[in-house]
Amino acid sequence: MDTKQDGKKIRLGISVGDLNGIGCEVALKTFEDNRMLDFCTPVLFASNKTISHQKQALNIPVSFNGVHDASKVLDGKINVVNVWKENPKINFGEATEEGGKYAIKSLRAAVSALKNGDIDVLVTAPINKNNIQAEDFKFPGHTDFLAQELEGESLMFMITDTLRVGLLTDHIAVKDVANAITTKLINDKVATLTKSLKMDFGIRKPKIALLGINPHSGDNGTIGEEDDKILKPVVQDLFSKGNLVYGPYSADSFFGSNTHQNFDAILAAYHDQGLIPFKTLAFGKGVNFTAGLSKVRTSPDHGTAYEIAGQGKADASSFKEAVFSAIAIYRNRTEYEDLTKNPLRKQRPKKSA
Repeated sequence: MDTKQDGKKIRLGISVGDLNGIGCEVALKTFEDNRMLDFCTPVLFASNKTISHQKQALNIPVSFNGVHDASKVLDGKINVVNVWKENPKINFGEATEEGGKYAIKSLRAAVSALKNGDIDVLVTAPINKNNIQAEDFKFPGHTDFLAQELEGESLMFMITDTLRVGLLTDHIAVKDVANAITTKLINDKVATLTKSLKMDFGIRKPKIALLGINPHSGDNGTIGEEDDKILKPVVQDLFSKGNLVYGPYSADSFFGSNTHQNFDAILAAYHDQGLIPFKTLAFGKGVNFTAGLSKVRTSPDHGTAYEIAGQGKADASSFKEAVFSAIAIYRNRTEYEDLTKNPLRKQRPKKSA
């Protein structure tokens, strides 16, 4: 049973994502097995009516406890915080303005509860990056919004038990990647990644691989100069200061040759360079973790999956992994903070992955 020092279970908040997607389905399926309640207390941010509609439409036989405030949730039950009173129209499989509107309402309420300490960790169900755009919400995704709302330097970090891929740049156009990657950015992201590996995963001396920007890492300047002029000098400087940072490696063969198995984490230059191999190797088991922030947030490695929404076909495996990862990271971080506050306490030995 996962409990905190105050004896209460870890409270795991869930923003339900796009109501027309599979977010509610995978969340409810995850906690359909009552044994999951031994690990945490789930808190969904939506409404009694919306969750009742979803469970009936999808034939998921779960019971839940409705509350008006996240501070009133009960351990041992699935809790639903009533964020709205109205009954929004649900059109499974469609990207609607209303679907985006309520996804953001759920997210804002969940993040507020996270900041207030009413929940301990947050798992976000998928949103649609187009229909969430509004006058008061102009973010390309969860990571950018959370970076604004929470303290710290955010890093998009895709994780499994055996593979961890972080991103130097995430939701920007490919044409802007090279100009966005600066010496400062690399140093900042490596620092954030290193701290997360130590604090959130218990790795004392992390070993990190940096992937090149250009094909074949520029081929000594033949295919672009960025790798030679920016990446290589930073890697050399970091290594000279005692950081186990290596590269830049040619991205095309890095994963296929299993070179990634020699490192605790890989830092990719841009979104698809990191996520295509990650999802190829780990789809359905992977978790998106926003490292570097003051609070723990994870999400599944898939999107809204409109094509199967409302049909009861969604696989909850990745969402369940996101739940377990959030709990594990929270526990590791709590232990790390306790140990660093009490440096005379003996740390248990942990090996590099």
